Amino acid sequence: MKSLLMVLLLALPAGGAFAQQGKRPDGKQQMKQEERQRMREDMRDVYRDRGGERGARPDRQRPMSPQEREKLRRDIQDANRDLKR
Repeated sequence: MKSLLMVLLLALPAGGAFAQQGKRPDGKQQMKQEERQRMREDMRDVYRDRGGERGARPDRQRPMSPQEREKLRRDIQDANRDLKR
């Protein structure tokens, strides 16, 4: 009984030390805090360069006219028909 308790007491600190090494079970290392922050800043710069704080994404698309909607529907049907061949 004492040996089992001793093994458990010795295993707990070793498990905690392994978990703090930053390694995942698949062998890859986690990013450090500074690397994550640098990546965030880099991505913000990229989106800012594309145009505005929200990036190059439009806020909203304009509604389609009935003619545009019908043309899109026909184009999709034609494309689907061509795929089946």
